[in-house]
Amino acid sequence: MAQPDGYLANGGGSPVLVLHAWWGLNDTIRKFCDRLGDAGFTAFALDLYHGEVTDQISEAEKLGGALDARVDQARAEINDAVTFLKQQTGADSIAVIGFSLGAFYALDLSARLPDSIRSVVVFYGTGPADFSKAKAAYLGHFAGDDPYEPPSNVAELEADIKQAGRPVTFYTYPGTGHWFFEPDRADAYNEAAAALAWERTLAFLKGT
Repeated sequence: MAQPDGYLANGGGSPVLVLHAWWGLNDTIRKFCDRLGDAGFTAFALDLYHGEVTDQISEAEKLGGALDARVDQARAEINDAVTFLKQQTGADSIAVIGFSLGAFYALDLSARLPDSIRSVVVFYGTGPADFSKAKAAYLGHFAGDDPYEPPSNVAELEADIKQAGRPVTFYTYPGTGHWFFEPDRADAYNEAAAALAWERTLAFLKGT
């Protein structure tokens, strides 16, 4: 199949689908894919906004809301991206990494296509899903001070995944806020926390 809208960094190895935050498919996400490619993975970031990108919260809220209003279309596009990555690599299952808004869709994907998703990484994002049929292992990176994702949301997600009997490891990074992993968010980026989250993500992906 043809490549869906998005950015591919082909390191020749295991497939990883990357789902962007509500900013859209920006340079931060492209560079993240490049880092995965350099580490030997085949990383594909799907462009859920089809070219629209912003760095303003007010505009991001509108773009994210518009995406959620067409959730069935978004899910279909994500399904196509999974198929594309499988065809690119010959793998039966893939990893998925979601940032904030993308975390919701990553969790949702692992519940909808359990046979296709072997591991899930979420950055400061949660979401409701029925994990009873999921077959993935889960890793989460959460901010210590995050009005978008309060501790109760994180605890509820962790409990839901554990209830389903799936492996789950969640980390909270003290003194950080939402978007702490994204260097273009000068108000939130935390270099030390981002470096640790990257190391933990690589170890997780290589071990699942």
